[in-house]
Amino acid sequence: MSVPRISASSYSNTAPLIWSFLYGSQRGKIEIILDTAPVRSGELLANKRVDCALVPVIEYQRIDDILLVPNVCVGAKERVRSVCLVTKGEDLRDVKRLALDISSKTSVALTKIIFREFFASEPIYQITKPNLAQMLEQNDCALLIGDPALMIDEKKYRKFDLAETWRSFTGFGFVFAMWMTQVEKGETARKIDFANARDEGLKHLDEIIANYKTEIPLASDNFRKYLTQNISFSIDETMHKGLSLFYELADKHGLIEKNKPLKFL
Repeated sequence: MSVPRISASSYSNTAPLIWSFLYGSQRGKIEIILDTAPVRSGELLANKRVDCALVPVIEYQRIDDILLVPNVCVGAKERVRSVCLVTKGEDLRDVKRLALDISSKTSVALTKIIFREFFASEPIYQITKPNLAQMLEQNDCALLIGDPALMIDEKKYRKFDLAETWRSFTGFGFVFAMWMTQVEKGETARKIDFANARDEGLKHLDEIIANYKTEIPLASDNFRKYLTQNISFSIDETMHKGLSLFYELADKHGLIEKNKPLKFL
């Protein structure tokens, strides 16, 4: 009998959600495909190449016939640290040209919503690979996500936390990614305990931090703070309201065809 196949980003903010599948109690029971870019997991799910995937939440509205796995996510109640807009000193209201990291469609959509809804402006956008120096060569601002955003030199650049900016205007937390599955794969997905995997991963933060120490030059205490205080792996009421508002605004600003109601596994 074939084992279920799942997909996720390999950024450190997903590590507690996938540790169990890679090293813990569910190792060998699940086949997992990892890619740095979260957008890749959405592509695999849309093309039915995996049973479940940890997908940028905007893709729920763009992929047909999918379900959300409840109460497990990559999100932030206040400050996320790893999804940000970066300038050479300019205020966001003064941005005219903006380079967009191609790695996550949710962050791209959120950026456009922030400028359109809250700043009443529309910069010229450039889709690009996540290299900050190159992104800012011809642009006032750059969207950077994931582990590279944790390593920005804030003495050299001005960094605007996207979750913090969203909360300042809405009062809500934000959900960046959730596990999703095709409706036809629902039975397979129900056999995977994603909540238990998350809880197991959060009990092994020392191992997770050690795994990333050569890639992310953060002090262990700072890294632990990021994974325990900045990133939220469960959805509270403010994050749920933030997700609903995000979809409403994405619909308002033409970033999705229609606002589908939330359907859970």
